[in-house]
Amino acid sequence: MHRPRQAHVTLLLGLALAGCGGGDGPTDPAGDPPAGSREILSEPSFSTQVMEVFVRRGCTASQCHGGGQGGLTLTASATVSYQNLVNVPATGPAGEIRVIPGNAQDSYLVKKLEGRQSVGTRMPVTGSALDSVDLANVRNWIDRGARNN
Repeated sequence: MHRPRQAHVTLLLGLALAGCGGGDGPTDPAGDPPAGSREILSEPSFSTQVMEVFVRRGCTASQCHGGGQGGLTLTASATVSYQNLVNVPATGPAGEIRVIPGNAQDSYLVKKLEGRQSVGTRMPVTGSALDSVDLANVRNWIDRGARNN
């Protein structure tokens, strides 16, 4: 008698867990990004490649920076997100700038993504770190002048 109930619970649990994996989640770097965005670009576009990373990884979600967590607001709007990142002081450590055009190494965004920050934790807080493709595109965008393109 307990087997049908146990099988039903097992099936429901399996379906619930399947929805959390498989590479399609916002914090999974192997998710299904738009075609062509998973290559390292020498001059990535903020509105196309960089924003795609923020959206896919869940940075713009309401429970994260879409809700202003950590004093930073990132939305699905590239214009708003750009204005909140480039040449803007970080809210945590004094003297840190979120994105310094032409200087990815010293930009606080990159320090947080690489786990080199002096305050807080690596971003994204949930899920795995950015993979080499996403990180290279963010760094390349900043090093090429962090243009609003």
